[in-house]
Amino acid sequence: QVQLVESGGGLVQAGGSLRLSCAASGRTFSSGRMGWYRQAPGKERDFVARISGSDGTTYYADSVKGRFTISRDNAKNTVYLQMNSLKPEDTAIYYCNARQAGIGRPDYWGQGTQVTVSS
Repeated sequence: QVQLVESGGGLVQAGGSLRLSCAASGRTFSSGRMGWYRQAPGKERDFVARISGSDGTTYYADSVKGRFTISRDNAKNTVYLQMNSLKPEDTAIYYCNARQAGIGRPDYWGQGTQVTVSS
């Protein structure tokens, strides 16, 4: 059984920083991709960032480029999201996502962690 467990969310003032972690168990995602999405109240879930397993290539949403950094530790089957210069519009539930390499592999999701940025 695959589990993705996020941690590190919380309340922070605008301009502050948070570091999210997502630990995976039940499957190894070292060769697959891991990433983060977020969902604000009343909005759809949006892509934030992801990192590939093959070469560590990273991708970011335009709204977080230059402020957020995604990284991973394959030995720990864990992905991180360092969030700096946080803005009130970053307030959302952040979800971890993981998919193993290969065609037709399923997506796995964590339960989410709340990030609230006060102005």
